[in-house]
Parts: sequence; C-alpha cells; structure tokens
Amino acid sequence: MSFAWKQAGLTYNRYLAVAARVVRRSLKDDKRLAAERRGDMDLRFAKWTNGKQGEMTNVADANAAAYVEKANAPAS
Repeated sequence: MSFAWKQAGLTYNRYLAVAARVVRRSLKDDKRLAAERRGDMDLRFAKWTNGKQGEMTNVADANAAAYVEKANAPAS
C-alpha cells in the first residue's frame, strides 16, 4: 500500500506544504493573516566540495527545477 501523496508524485515536504496552505486558507481573516506570515520562509543551501562552499541556492528554486526535470524525464 502506497501513500496518496506518493502516488500523486509529491515529496513528503511538498505534501506538508500543501496541507499547511489549505489549513491557513480555511482560517478566519485575522488568524489567517498571522498564519500566512509564519508560513513564509526563505531557505537556502550550498553544496560543499573539497572543503569549499559552492553557490548558495534557494530551496524553492531547486525544488521547482527538480520538478521540471522529473516531468521531462522519460517514463520507466
């Protein structure tokens, strides 16, 4: 048995982000605005090679690129 989010082609983190967005949008206006502000993040990462830090990359941009790459990959 596989999870529905896996069958839909989502990662667990993406599934949680979608679920959190749905919950935030269902709140009343005053609480919704506060919750949406808490939900905004800007995460970055860098790959290290031979003791040197590589270029800083935004996680959202990296995820978007990975989704495009996966969508364009031939089905196996």
